[in-house]
Formats: sequence, structure tokens, C-alpha cells
Amino acid sequence: MKRGISVSDAVGLSVAERIGLVEDLWDTIAEVPQSVELTEEHKRVIDERLDAYHKNPGAGSPWEEVKQRIRGRS
Repeated sequence: MKRGISVSDAVGLSVAERIGLVEDLWDTIAEVPQSVELTEEHKRVIDERLDAYHKNPGAGSPWEEVKQRIRGRS
């Protein structure tokens, strides 16, 4: 199905507009998570990370802290 914007059209957008477009596209994918199939490799990585979390739940940082650190770098 042909859509109203092509890749070459998107390249002509500003960086902020392209980021917004990607966010909008991702939101449409996130609305139907059951349609995204994980590969065996992805499942393995998720299981490894979940096991690591269960072994040491205090090793990571909450998302809000991570986001603040990232935004503080600019």
C-alpha cells in the first residue's frame, strides 16, 4: 500500500521533523505488539538480561534517572 510520504520526502524534513515521524511510526507499531515477532536471538538476550536483573536488581538505574543523565549531556 502506497503512503503519502516517501523516504526521499522524509530526508527533506528537518531533523526534528524526522524524529517526530519516527516516533509516530513507532507508536503505530507499539499499538499492535503481538504483530512483532522476536527472533530466537532476541529472546535469548531478553532472557539473559532478565536473569541478570533477578540476580542483582539494584545494579541498574530507574528510567527517569537514565533519561536525566542523557539529557544532561547536551
